[in-house]
Amino acid sequence: MPNLKVKPSGTHGRVTHVTPENAGWTYVGFDLHRLKPGETVSGETGDREICLVWVTGKGKASAGTRDFGTLGGRMSPFEGAPHALYIPMESTWSVTAETDLELAVCSAPGGGTYQAKEIPPGTHPQVTRGKGTNVRYVNNIMPEDDSSAHSLLVVEVITPGGHTSSYPPHKHDQDDLPNESFLEETYYHRLNPPQGFGFQRVYTDDRSLDEAMAIEDGDVTLVPKGYHPCAATHGYDLYYLNVMAGPKRIWKFHNAAEHEWLLKA
Repeated sequence: MPNLKVKPSGTHGRVTHVTPENAGWTYVGFDLHRLKPGETVSGETGDREICLVWVTGKGKASAGTRDFGTLGGRMSPFEGAPHALYIPMESTWSVTAETDLELAVCSAPGGGTYQAKEIPPGTHPQVTRGKGTNVRYVNNIMPEDDSSAHSLLVVEVITPGGHTSSYPPHKHDQDDLPNESFLEETYYHRLNPPQGFGFQRVYTDDRSLDEAMAIEDGDVTLVPKGYHPCAATHGYDLYYLNVMAGPKRIWKFHNAAEHEWLLKA
């Protein structure tokens, strides 16, 4: 199995490149581009659909024959909800940076007759999950109930320093609906302040997979299966952008039985 932690390859251009091939799985892809003003990134979706997420900065976007104008605006992923743009399979796209731009390209197998569409900040209300030191703040970008995509699910989460997230530990690695869905997942991590670090563990019930990782600003973690909780260390807020996809566009998870008591505490 490939290393579950992917470090950025640099500070400019395409700094992260996760594909089904190099991840050793089937569905999820994730690229991260860092552009200077005036620089352009473009591509073709082919048989995949994508969601562009303006993590930071502004850029002019087009998809197919449509001009979406300038999208983005926040200068930090910790400053409110993002702009995003969904682009279906068999399309072209282009983004030209107007400021320093951090652009995520989230991808999964395409299908159907979906149309390109802008997803402005606030399209889905922010949700608070958990209580006490398990509180975190969720910005859904492409949730399962938006009827906007064939297989792609995209969400971002802010976890305050000293808090846990994706916790109690849960998994979604069985195609066993209505009990559980199979979804591969990536986490793109940012820290505030950026010199901080956090932790993530990916493990299965039988511990055939059991990897604990220190995560730093810009790291991507891969979750092919198993539970995958995160912890933000004191003084450093943790942001992550999740991409999920599987055979069905449904997020149905199973909590680790030995930790479910935490939901009632």
